[in-house]
Amino acid sequence: MLDSRHFVVRTLLADGLLQESDVRRATEHAVASGADLLDSLVSLGVVTSRRLAIAKAKICEYPFVDLAHYEVDFRNSRFIPRGVAERLSVFPLFCLNGATTVAMLDPLNLQAVDQVRQLVKSEVDPVVADADQLRALIARAYSMVRSDDAPQSADENDQSLTTGDEPIVAAVNQIMAGAVEAGASDVHINPDENDLFLRYRVDGVLRPQQGPPRASHAGMVQRLKVLAKLDLAQTRKPQDGKFRLVHKGEPVDIRLSLLPTIHGENVVMRLLRAAAKIGPISSLGMPEEITRWYETAIQRPHGMILVTGPTGSGKTTTLYTALHHLNSPDINIITIEDPVEIRLSMVRQVQVAPEIGLTFASALRSVLRQDPDVVLVGEIRDDETAKIAVQAALTGHLVFSTLHTNDAVGALARLTDFGVPGFAINNALLGVLAQRLLRRLCPACAIPEDDRLRLEAIPPAMCVGSFKKACGCGACANTGYKGRLGAYELFRVTPGVQGLIERAATRDLIEKAARADGMVLMWEDAIEKASRGLASLEEALQLRIRDEPASIRGRIAA
Repeated sequence: MLDSRHFVVRTLLADGLLQESDVRRATEHAVASGADLLDSLVSLGVVTSRRLAIAKAKICEYPFVDLAHYEVDFRNSRFIPRGVAERLSVFPLFCLNGATTVAMLDPLNLQAVDQVRQLVKSEVDPVVADADQLRALIARAYSMVRSDDAPQSADENDQSLTTGDEPIVAAVNQIMAGAVEAGASDVHINPDENDLFLRYRVDGVLRPQQGPPRASHAGMVQRLKVLAKLDLAQTRKPQDGKFRLVHKGEPVDIRLSLLPTIHGENVVMRLLRAAAKIGPISSLGMPEEITRWYETAIQRPHGMILVTGPTGSGKTTTLYTALHHLNSPDINIITIEDPVEIRLSMVRQVQVAPEIGLTFASALRSVLRQDPDVVLVGEIRDDETAKIAVQAALTGHLVFSTLHTNDAVGALARLTDFGVPGFAINNALLGVLAQRLLRRLCPACAIPEDDRLRLEAIPPAMCVGSFKKACGCGACANTGYKGRLGAYELFRVTPGVQGLIERAATRDLIEKAARADGMVLMWEDAIEKASRGLASLEEALQLRIRDEPASIRGRIAA
């Protein structure tokens, strides 16, 4: 068998990507650990697995494929037994015109090519793939098929798909690992009459994924119930739970929701952000003026700060960033949440349980007897909670909370509806921060915006900068977007605004006064971010249409 390792090393040396000292160090590592020389080069961080694959493709004169650019059908695993695929590091990508394109690590391994040819019963067109990508593809593809879907062979050593419930365990683990690696916030497993749909919510948008067959649904639901310690026999009532998995050494907290449907239990899992990923306030992407205000306001000894926006707009992250900034041994911080999504050391976190009478209001009364300096109320939902929270802000506590309103000024009407008098709002409320999340344009493929109607919809004073739009590439899974960033609106309770609140002025008058005091609307912040090529003009204008009064909404949309 012709071994390509020598040629790969020579190529890397010739290209200046490797030094003789690196080869000696990797050789010593390979001898000591019993590993392959090329694997040792990667383990030591000398080269990447991708760079190795490109070097192999160069000397073998076979194409290099980036598997991230392909939607590979997992059902192709039926052509090659799992043990063979893992031992030879091969996987069939697709079959076209009587030939099967097979991803391999070493196309010069003629015995492997011949064995694959016998298994797939067609001609083989080898291509070179990144070792990490190929191994991940093999692991996920074989975990997503039932044992009777994949071929078996006498020399197959891996029995993980043929013993007990292990195929289900492997499928659940691969689904969760894929979600974490994709940066998903939610995982949806939706049973239909004949199909099972798997979707990840990435950057706020649901993306279909290849998943297990319909027959795996019941087993996966049972596995999830075991993990979340739910009632295994209950299939006719909704259930909620929580569990933790470890992925590549990092714990991942998962909130599980099960909902009975006519085709079985629908599964939605929320991947909760780890406290370790909470950054400084500057990492939130607020405009500089809002960042300075927020950093100053959270240092106040008492008062109330509200964050508003719809579900999934990042309110919890904004509040926990403040708690993370304040968290120290000399400050007593207590939170009341439903549910507790982020765990912070030294912070006392209370999970509400309405079924036993532990509501936001009742928990807040008890919390105020715990000598807190800072209190976070997950959400103000009723009159009682609103009044107790405002009273706490008036009696020497710094209170954080959220409201579901469309904008910052709308929080005043909501508090008034909850029966909070104007003088209490004036004395307790420091400010309201409204926010939405925009998808961040992929910097690798964004192209200039050329839609004339969109460009003409920009207010003349804001027609500066470089507006771009999504295109799509391998780095962003061909979506044109990668990550999210916030659009913000800050309503400060200034002296001019206080007088209007005291007189129960209309919302329009209060907003006009706030604008005169420097408030920048959320859609204006979104367009400013679009002018810097961070977000698309399309999403920024959609935000303007949604937030503008109905009288001019139609004109903007036209």
